[in-house]
Amino acid sequence: MDLLAAMKAFVAINDAGSLSAAATVLDRAPPTMVRTLATLEEFLGVRLLVRTTRQMALTEEGRVYLDRCRRILADVDEAALAVTSSDSEPQGEIRVTAPILFGQRHVAPAITEFVRQYPEVKVDLLLLDRMVHLVEEGLDVGIRIGQLQDSSMIAIPVGQMRRVVVASPTFLSSSRRLERPEELAKHPCVLHHGSAPAGRWMFSDPHSARKEPISVSVAQSSRFGSNQAVAVVAACESGLGFGRFLSYQVEPEIRDGRLETLLEAFEPPRLPVQIVYPDARLMSPRLRRFLDWMKAELSTRPEIRQRTQLPEPLPSG
Repeated sequence: MDLLAAMKAFVAINDAGSLSAAATVLDRAPPTMVRTLATLEEFLGVRLLVRTTRQMALTEEGRVYLDRCRRILADVDEAALAVTSSDSEPQGEIRVTAPILFGQRHVAPAITEFVRQYPEVKVDLLLLDRMVHLVEEGLDVGIRIGQLQDSSMIAIPVGQMRRVVVASPTFLSSSRRLERPEELAKHPCVLHHGSAPAGRWMFSDPHSARKEPISVSVAQSSRFGSNQAVAVVAACESGLGFGRFLSYQVEPEIRDGRLETLLEAFEPPRLPVQIVYPDARLMSPRLRRFLDWMKAELSTRPEIRQRTQLPEPLPSG
């Protein structure tokens, strides 16, 4: 069996909507299409399509295989172009994942410009506030904030991110300003569940020669919490209490004076912002072009670059 030809036939069947229509598109006899599909299903050991006299539907295995077929066939076409044309444009599909708010504010605009520049490329952006396994979920690239847990991934650093404590001017006018992080446990707080598991905020101690961390439980003083940063930022801005966020999540509010930062000298080490992907040896030309583009776009954004110096630590004693 010619596997690539069978994959092309399978894609054509789905795109055309029937075996007979696909046979017309590929200029083959309908019985040939039937045999090709049957041979492919036998080779894979799964049913790809459920067919009746009136309709045809993909099985779950067929849906996954169709997606992979499209990407593989696009890679084959792009590889041919790469060696036949020195100025060939990238083409095919790239699947990307990023955190929801970060993706909306920074990743999506950069991808929009990339697709505008390279119209033969299709990018599918999946925004999730959970750790995604790239290979298992059929993704090419991930944008991550934090230390890389999977040692098999390759990371391109593009910047750093602060973790900041903020409050609204209205709230601060009725509550004394904080001198140390431990005081947060006695004041109203709002919680973004995605950034502080179990309502515990970590800080660095500038007074400690060994830079020992400070752990503060704010769960008991919490007045509002959500897994969506936008909702918690809004609650913090309305004056419900102190909030702890990644700096990009509150950058517009800080810039406009709707939120103020506190305890800057106690901020923990900044988190790396990275573009991650599975294996450079399997990188297609379009993916290489995309990675170069995203690195250039993200590393120039001041909210991500974060190279300004923090205030000097408070004097000891």
